[in-house]
Amino acid sequence: MAKLYKQLFSQFGWTILLYGLGMGLLLVVLQTARYRFLILDHAQELYFGLIALLFTGLGIWAGRQLTARLAKPTKPLSGDALEQTLAKLGITPREYEVLQLIAQGLSNQEIAGRMFVSLNTIKTHTSNLFSKLDAQRRTQAVQKAQAIGLLSGTHPKV
Repeated sequence: MAKLYKQLFSQFGWTILLYGLGMGLLLVVLQTARYRFLILDHAQELYFGLIALLFTGLGIWAGRQLTARLAKPTKPLSGDALEQTLAKLGITPREYEVLQLIAQGLSNQEIAGRMFVSLNTIKTHTSNLFSKLDAQRRTQAVQKAQAIGLLSGTHPKV
């Protein structure tokens, strides 16, 4: 069988090889021309598509940069640093306890029951916390306390 292939290649080998290379080259030229005409016919759509991809990538990059800055958790203060920060803000230990319970997602009624005080006392502590942390809502107070380092970034729901 190998002899037959050698004999056929010696007779027609170069012709078949050149014919195959010529056909392959012709196919490459035709495909290139086809894509070139496709690009010329649809240049505007291709440019708009490239610009859309560019701005999509830019938007994703900008979004990741902005959220990366916001998502950096601060370590909660402890010991003397915590006491100094609380004293600087004028937050009493009882108000700090209320703030921790607010961060856990408890309602005023639940906090009052847990601390064995009246609902009005909790409302007073909450109001004092809002003014000392310059917040209008419970969530805003928790966010500011986390940013200062009074609270850790996550609290288990109780």
